[in-house]
Amino acid sequence: MKENSIYQVSTLQALVLGYTRPVITVEELLEHGDTGLGTFEGVGGEMIVVDGHCYCAANDGSVTESDPKTGVPFAAVTKIKDGREIDLDNIADIEELKTKLDIAIEEDFGLNSMHIVKIVGRFKKVSARSEAEYKSHHVSLKEILSKSQKDFFFNDIDGTLVCVYYPDYMDSINAKGWHLHFVSDDHSCGGHVFDVSVDKSKAVINKISNLNIQLPTEPVFDTYSLKSASNDEIKEVEQGK
Repeated sequence: MKENSIYQVSTLQALVLGYTRPVITVEELLEHGDTGLGTFEGVGGEMIVVDGHCYCAANDGSVTESDPKTGVPFAAVTKIKDGREIDLDNIADIEELKTKLDIAIEEDFGLNSMHIVKIVGRFKKVSARSEAEYKSHHVSLKEILSKSQKDFFFNDIDGTLVCVYYPDYMDSINAKGWHLHFVSDDHSCGGHVFDVSVDKSKAVINKISNLNIQLPTEPVFDTYSLKSASNDEIKEVEQGK
């Protein structure tokens, strides 16, 4: 894979429509990136990839390191480099954080590029979710989450946020804007982030100019009408609203 690239497994639209079958394994995913996010076969938890390790957040908020042979239906990772560093302190909520990240990438003329940002620091509050595995075919992500998703909070905690940004015009392959996952420094808890308040943190911003997508090769993938995945439903499952 080229330097400064995102390696993406399948598309978020396929996941939203219920394609939750394994495309590659965790072991194969880590060959392409050391930082990123995604989920596991059957939407069996939220994925956080940090420092070359892949962690799975269960629906009680607990985290374990993933088995290398676990299947991956959707993910986005990169080999993070020494990017631009900024301080992000005293941030009240996720909207303020996204605004500050937008400003930071706009300063580098990057709103039409992809970005992966690693934020390490102290967080006053993290509001997150995860879910349990649900084996199915053509059952939407929204329905799966309605069956097994649980929300939880972490307070006054040290950890890492992995933030992935896709520009608006790429909303046919991934969610536009920012998508955040969290894991604590001791790798004991984490999940998909709905809201966060930051005490003190440092961010490394990697601007990405290349995208490599590994689509599923099973014939059943071609039975999914990916254009039918609505932006409203994607927003709902991403933001929990």
